[in-house]
Amino acid sequence: FTYAFGSARPVAEIEKHGDLFSFEIPPQWEPGASNMEFEGKMVGDGLEGTMIYVDGKTYTWTATKSPILPFYDDAKEGKAIKLFNGKNLNGWTIKPGNQWAVIDGVLTSSKSGVNLISEEKFKDFKLHAEFRYPEGSNSGLFLRGRYEVQIADNMGLEASSIYFGGIYGLLSPNENVAMKAGEWQTFDITLIGRRVTIIANGKTVISNQNIDAMTGGALDNNEAEAGPIMIQGDHGTVEFRKLEITPLSKG
Repeated sequence: FTYAFGSARPVAEIEKHGDLFSFEIPPQWEPGASNMEFEGKMVGDGLEGTMIYVDGKTYTWTATKSPILPFYDDAKEGKAIKLFNGKNLNGWTIKPGNQWAVIDGVLTSSKSGVNLISEEKFKDFKLHAEFRYPEGSNSGLFLRGRYEVQIADNMGLEASSIYFGGIYGLLSPNENVAMKAGEWQTFDITLIGRRVTIIANGKTVISNQNIDAMTGGALDNNEAEAGPIMIQGDHGTVEFRKLEITPLSKG
């Protein structure tokens, strides 16, 4: 189960009563202590039901199956695009309360604020990022606005999906290669369909693994469509000196 924020978490038990099913999820980052209670049923190829949130209010919901996103080996590279031009925020959607600025040629979020979203959208691509963060900071890159690659000060910790280089809550890197806070680090990320490869600081830490679900904080759930690159800015301070994307297509 993945909600609007936080990581994927296991459902302990699903009960079935005729055509209805139900389950409960303890809060993770939700602002309350009560479990979320779900009830639903199959309607055609989808689901619909109700949720009692941690505040006791009831909401209705509908759900569809995740689409199949095709993978191909014979990828053809398009023209590389500089998402960050080194001068200003051209090419990015600026939200109210924006804290992002270009300082000495570096894209900088100096405090917690809003996320930064590219105006252009992409399906399959290679993404190169060069970034740094101060001690204790936490950020991330959302691929297509839906799958978060974790950027965080986790040097020396055991590799985990919620630490540096992981697809948050879903895919763990085979090694934690985070460097010291304050040092420039790199990601080279290839995403084709659901299959992702992440090279962090020159080492392949995730190789051709399927991302089975979206991460919390996803902009939408239209997985079959192109999506933007989103930089998490609502957590900790982070800086980027290079962000370049190369669209891919079937050769």
